Amino acid sequence: MGTLFLLMMSDSVWRWIHGLGGPGLILLGLFDNAPFVSAPPGSVDVCVILLAAHRPQWWAYYALMTLVGEVLGGYLTYRLAEKGGQQTLERKVGKQRAQMVYRGFERFGNITVLAGALLPPPFPFTTVLMTAGVMQYPCKKFLSALVAGRAVRFFAVAWLGRIYGQQMIGFFSRNYRSLVYLLIAIALLAGIGALVYFMWYRPRKRRKERELDKHS
Repeated sequence: MGTLFLLMMSDSVWRWIHGLGGPGLILLGLFDNAPFVSAPPGSVDVCVILLAAHRPQWWAYYALMTLVGEVLGGYLTYRLAEKGGQQTLERKVGKQRAQMVYRGFERFGNITVLAGALLPPPFPFTTVLMTAGVMQYPCKKFLSALVAGRAVRFFAVAWLGRIYGQQMIGFFSRNYRSLVYLLIAIALLAGIGALVYFMWYRPRKRRKERELDKHS
């Protein structure tokens, strides 16, 4: 939701979103699933809603273009992880947590990909994509779950944008000042949380993992 408030603050950003159209949604979908550089959380959903609200008769087209970008981006991340992404994944989420993800994926691989593709941000879907590649999960099963989950999600988002987009835009336009203040407060809290995590919790967790590795 925070991304929506930011996007609505500038007329130039509005024009940029409308100028994106379908090809822009494909690019956003690619970035949304990238393992290293990702689109801001929720930005793809926001752009789909705004475009569908602006041109309701094109809502299915916008959903389809988003689906193409998301599936292409997801498949590229899957292939990169398949060819040596284990170390990258374990650095990203921690070795202990990665082991838990591996075990869960062995039991519920298809459901994990499908559920992850359906869930909105801040669910870490890139982790699911990389795990599928690292575990060398069958490509056909991976793609079928990815396409099904992303299709349901973005066709639903585009349809909601078609039906309720103008009302949503009107509400946020009337209350944008209060919402921006709320966004700033949330961003500050998130920044403090990230600082605590990276400066204290994560180093402490890694020290414990190294100690466990030494004793095992």
